[in-house]
Amino acid sequence: MTAHQNDTDPSGISDFLLNCFVTSPGWQLWLSLPLSLLFLLAMGANAVLLITIRLEASLHEPMYYLLSLLSLLDIVLCLTVIPKVLAMFWFDLRLISFSACFLQMYIMNSFLAMESCTFIVMAFDRYIAICHPLRYPSIITDQFVIKAVIFIVARNVFLCMPIPILSARLYYCGRNVIENCICANMSVSRLSCDDVTLNRLYQFAAGWTLLGSDLIVIFLSYILILRAVLKLKAEGAVAKALSTCSSHFILILFFSTILLVFVLTHVAKRKVSPDVPVLLNVLHHVIPAALNPIVYGLRTQEIKQGIQGLLKKGW
Repeated sequence: MTAHQNDTDPSGISDFLLNCFVTSPGWQLWLSLPLSLLFLLAMGANAVLLITIRLEASLHEPMYYLLSLLSLLDIVLCLTVIPKVLAMFWFDLRLISFSACFLQMYIMNSFLAMESCTFIVMAFDRYIAICHPLRYPSIITDQFVIKAVIFIVARNVFLCMPIPILSARLYYCGRNVIENCICANMSVSRLSCDDVTLNRLYQFAAGWTLLGSDLIVIFLSYILILRAVLKLKAEGAVAKALSTCSSHFILILFFSTILLVFVLTHVAKRKVSPDVPVLLNVLHHVIPAALNPIVYGLRTQEIKQGIQGLLKKGW
């Protein structure tokens, strides 16, 4: 940092201006309705799932505690991103404070990584349930869930912390228009006058270390599960085992697919409109959140019965 920069505010600016869909401003209009509906669906469905698991004694089991954690992560991610995006679309409230921007950046990075890590624990849960069913009650206990949650939170809170810190320490010399709907790390960092090589390297390393390794472990778990399922001889055992795993796998596949498409559009940005990665980034914070409780609710008999039981009590 040069001498004249030290005499001023270390950031150079106090606010950022979010400029959504630079090349396709018309997208805001047609996207606002489905986005608001997806947001309401995500909030409502996750709230129903959390209330059902909380009130139904039969659902007080490790697998459903992990599902509750997934719902909580989805709710926080949605609330961090979607209300601000809708406020921009409807009321043109594009200004975001310096501190709010970096807080949003931190929550998005750490909570997405926590969600990915939760999928690993859920894959392990299904692996033990199917491959070692007799040992399941002794391995997957309430204590196991507590330790898993501590690991999920600690790993991602600490490993994602440098991302906003590295961005916040940069000098922003007057340019404050972020060409994105959200405070994505590189969208913000590239506005600075400083060298952002370290930011790029850490984002890349953290992304592949956290999300990349998670996805590899998840897919290996499901390959082992599939092998074990195909060896089952009992009548109806294969169908039951596949049924319990398919809902998990559908959501993990969707989570990783939208992430992969987002990465590929960034790599091929010269051939793709710059608004496409922005759109995918926004959708990645709401579509999985809306789908998770619906897929689990529809495909898990115990949850379906629990919701029906609560509705009957309510009436």
